[in-house]
Parts: sequence; C-alpha cells; structure tokens
Amino acid sequence: MKLRLDLQFFSGEKTEKATPKKKEESRNKGQVAKSNDVNTALMMLGFFLFLFFYAGTVGEYLMDMMSHVFTEYLLRDITIASVEDIMFEITVESSIVLLPLMAVAVVIGTAAAAMQVGLKYTPEAIKMKLEKIDPLKGFKRIFSARAIVELFKSLFKITLVGAVVFTIIYIHLDDLLMMYQKHPLDGFYLIARLTGLIGVASAILLVILAVPDYIYQRYDHEKQMRMSKHDVKEEHKKMEGDPRIKSKRRQKQMDMAMNRMMQEVPKADVVITNPTHFAVVLKYEDGSMAAPVVTAKGADFVAKKIKELAREDHIPMVENKPLARALFSQADIGDEVPEDLFKAVAEVLAYIYRLKHKI
Repeated sequence: MKLRLDLQFFSGEKTEKATPKKKEESRNKGQVAKSNDVNTALMMLGFFLFLFFYAGTVGEYLMDMMSHVFTEYLLRDITIASVEDIMFEITVESSIVLLPLMAVAVVIGTAAAAMQVGLKYTPEAIKMKLEKIDPLKGFKRIFSARAIVELFKSLFKITLVGAVVFTIIYIHLDDLLMMYQKHPLDGFYLIARLTGLIGVASAILLVILAVPDYIYQRYDHEKQMRMSKHDVKEEHKKMEGDPRIKSKRRQKQMDMAMNRMMQEVPKADVVITNPTHFAVVLKYEDGSMAAPVVTAKGADFVAKKIKELAREDHIPMVENKPLARALFSQADIGDEVPEDLFKAVAEVLAYIYRLKHKI
C-alpha cells in the first residue's frame, strides 16, 4: 500500500516537459513566454532613434505654430466660435506631426511582440473573464512572490536609468546653465538633443536588462507548463483514444466484417477445406466474372463457422489441403483466384458442376 502511494505521489510531480498539444492549447489561451521589458525597451529605443531624425521637423512645426499664434490667433476676437476654431486647428496640426511618432511606437511594439511569440489570432485570450476582476485574487497577485520580485526589478531599473540620466545631465550641465544666452531655436535643439540622448541611452540600458528577463520568463513559462507523468499518459489517451475503447471498436469492426463475410457463404459455389484448419469460399458467375472470386475465408474457429453455414445451406465442400492452404495465403477476400491456381480451381468447379448436373 505504501509503495502504491509513493508511486502515485511521484507520478503527480510535474517533471515532464510540456507536450506540443499542451503548448498549442496554452498559446491559444494567450499563455506564452514573453517579456514586457523587451517590448518597452525596443519601443523606447526605436522611438528615440526616430526622434533623432524627426526632431528637425518637430522644431520647425513648433516655430511655425508659435509664429502663427502670435501673428494670427492673438489678433482674433475672443469668442466661443474663434476659440473652437483655434483649438481644432492646433489639434489637427499637432496630430499630423505626432502621428509618425505614434506609428513608429505601434509598429515597433508589434514587431517586438511578434519576435518573441510570433503572430497568432487568439480570441480566447481577449474573452471577458470575471476572475480577472476578483478583488481577492487581485490582492493575492499584488502581494505574491512574483509581484515582490517585479517590484525589486523595477526599483533596480529605475536606479540604473536614474544614474544614466544624472550622468548625461551632469556632463552637459554647463551648456544647460548657459542656455539663457542662446537663441530660442538653439536652446530648443539643445534640449531636444539631450532628451534624445537620454532616451537612447536609457533604452539601450533597458534592452540590455531585458535580455536576462526574457531568458527568465522563458524558463519560468516552461516550468509552469511542466506536466506530470500521469498528465502525459492522460493526454496520450485522449489523443490516441482509450485502449479499451479502441479494443471494443476494433472488435466491433471485426464482428461486422465477419457478419458480412458469413453472408456470402450461402451465395457461394464451393467451399474448399483443409479440412480442419482452413476454409476458402469461392464464387464464379460465367459471363460476369473473368475468374472465380474468394468471397470468404477463415482459419480454425472461423473455418469451422464457415463449414457449419455451408452445411446448413447445402453448399458443396471439397477437401483439398494444398489448394485450401494456397488460396488462404495467396488471395484476400474479394480477390480473383491467382493464375497459378486456375487449373486446380477449375477442376474443383467442374467436379461441382457435374454433381449439380450443370454440364
């Protein structure tokens, strides 16, 4: 009894790698190995790299907009209609300038996610699930070991990024302090360049930190996906079918095939026997068949059953051991008699026809 309990305990341990079927089911549910840090870092890196080349356009737009505000908008009468027009124009112009930045972020974010998990439509992952808004489960997630690890990881990243930002600002501190002496456009370009530099440096740091996080997320996902030996066996049964059910199904198919074969015995012309081990049923219709056809055959118990039916229906039986053995081994049910056995079979049929006074 103790040994059986020990075996059950060890069979319940999740020591086996997830099967392809379980991986596919988890993927359909949106449960995949991915690191959000990778997405964030790559989005940030791509955004600021693009901003380096796009900053001139943004600067020109801001200068034009400020010029337009002081030369056009300030000369208008302040009414509800004029304010609505001004806000609409500013919104449209700002959207045109900001749209490329948002598009870059979306494209890079999508590409980063696809790079980790590929592209697959998973409607199961976006279904409304009430357990996701369960306060008790939410409280457990907040104070779980995983949440604590994420907290310390975030604090570590904030500390490193803060150090990078401080270093860059400290290096350019003199330029920032003297910015009041520069032209406004030069000051804008300085701030834009420093912002881009801080963004790119921080993004590169986050990309470096995201690599071990991605490796850990894959390891943790594989660990969560592990299966016990019992789970693997159960899945195999579901995929292949329960052996007992398969055995019953196979037995039923054999019984149906046997019944169909036995239905051919009363229509036969002759049964050639071994006499005890084999029985082969032959049928020949002159004009519609090129050669005699084996309509049923069997060995041992099946042969005995065929001979019983033949006696009941008065089907002639001929004992010919070599011919019965040869027909049983060389011809399947529905096959014509092999050519090398034509002569022997023809002699048997001629003998039967003579008995029936057919010739």
